[in-house]
Amino acid sequence: MLAPGSLKQNVLVFEVSRTEFEELVADALDEIPVELMRFLDNVVVLVSDDPPEPGLLGLYTGVPLTERGEHYSGMLPDQIEIYWREILAICETRDDVVEEVMVTVVHEIAHHFGIADERLHELGWA
Repeated sequence: MLAPGSLKQNVLVFEVSRTEFEELVADALDEIPVELMRFLDNVVVLVSDDPPEPGLLGLYTGVPLTERGEHYSGMLPDQIEIYWREILAICETRDDVVEEVMVTVVHEIAHHFGIADERLHELGWA
């Protein structure tokens, strides 16, 4: 997920410790309905410092559920990374951080379910 105005330099505008940020990610995961979370199969969610490219707030790497066939087994877990420094760089308040974490977590989980960026934009989860 790319941040709006992603050409902005990675300068922290609002300070949140990494530990607190990890708790915000855990809180966001707790908000996902149990009915959906039970389908989060073979996925690990990580908080990472910096994205592979500027402006990226989160990244899903793996095989979406819609692409897994009968031969899908023994695979390493899919990975969802949430980039805490990049999110802090675009937020001005703690409430902004909480909201952006939630949007980013939902966005990346949606990729696990095979939902593309275009559809997420239409749904307001971009």
